[in-house]
Amino acid sequence: MIIIPAIDLKDGKCVRLRQGRMDTSSVFNDNPSAQAIEWERLGATRIHVVDLNGSVGGKPVNLRHVEAIVRSVRAPVQVGGGVRSEATIRAYLDAGVHTVIIGTLAVKDPESVM
Repeated sequence: MIIIPAIDLKDGKCVRLRQGRMDTSSVFNDNPSAQAIEWERLGATRIHVVDLNGSVGGKPVNLRHVEAIVRSVRAPVQVGGGVRSEATIRAYLDAGVHTVIIGTLAVKDPESVM
């Protein structure tokens, strides 16, 4: 079994949403890179990041925080949330993200991801 810890980003902070509602978030760390470093220190071999603002807005909002996370750890980083175009995929890959997760785009326009 591989346990992959997640960092959910909202407004540049690590949060947990209550019942998936953006208006009910609790901040558990103001520094996403520090959280990634802590996950890696605890043994994470991969880190999952979700841009919650991007999920709602349809485009990345926390890209600079994702870039900082990638620079701060050696573990591969996978990212989802707001990935609706090839340009977004390229931006994440150029930032050093190992895996880009495509959700809505694959459902709404499956041919674009084939």
